[in-house]
Amino acid sequence: MIDLTALDRDGAAALLRFYRDIGVETLVAETPFDRFAQSQAEFSRPKPPPPKPVEKPRPAPIAPPVKPAAPVRPAAAMSQDAATASAREQAANAQTLDELREKLAAFDGCALKNSATQLVFADGAPDARVMLIGEGPGADEDRQGKPFVGRAGQLLDKMLAAIGLDRTKVYIANVVPWRPPGNRTPTPQELALCLPFVRRQIELVAPDFLVLLGACAAQTVLDEKEGIMRLRGHWRDYACGGKTIRALPMLHPAYLLRAPLKKAEAWRDLRALKKAIDHVGAF
Repeated sequence: MIDLTALDRDGAAALLRFYRDIGVETLVAETPFDRFAQSQAEFSRPKPPPPKPVEKPRPAPIAPPVKPAAPVRPAAAMSQDAATASAREQAANAQTLDELREKLAAFDGCALKNSATQLVFADGAPDARVMLIGEGPGADEDRQGKPFVGRAGQLLDKMLAAIGLDRTKVYIANVVPWRPPGNRTPTPQELALCLPFVRRQIELVAPDFLVLLGACAAQTVLDEKEGIMRLRGHWRDYACGGKTIRALPMLHPAYLLRAPLKKAEAWRDLRALKKAIDHVGAF
């Protein structure tokens, strides 16, 4: 018998390799051990009851989805035909410029009102013999609530002064009274909605001369399709409330700021306006 206590680490390892090489897979003790009896005893031992399953908490009942209420349709979302009819009715019922301003401020048919800061109605003398109409308010006009107060307005003041006019002798408005987002051109739908108010505004002012600044104003008021280069400088007759008003399309001051070489043509149109005013008589 090998004295295992006398073996060092390397010797024990060498002995284990020897037993492995000769096929020894199980170590036995010096006294016999009945493993069958042990297995029988373990088999006969009563088994503990299985653990009770842990009851999982029931998830809270999911409430049925709530159907959102139907959105309230704003007045600005009315149909184009209904909005245009409303504009015509409101404009026709205005008996003074102050009433027209109030009705236009309360009109919700044009979506431009929703993005603008305020209404830009008019500036100047309500009884003026010369009425000027532009396209629409810009950023400066939107802040101040008056038409033509930015760079284009400053140029317009100089143009008027060149023929002896100023804001106390003219009346200034636009075909749309609210600033289009980003100063874009008003859409045909927006122009159609605002046109009844513009026509009534002209009728209440009843000027002798109508100056239409730019293509948008000239085409909208005169119901023309020609471009401003063909329209400018040519007098037209504008029928309004039983009165015929002489209308002169001109280049818009904002365009003249971008194309200063066109100021010569604008000056010829201003001289034509001055000649017409002088022919009728002094202010």
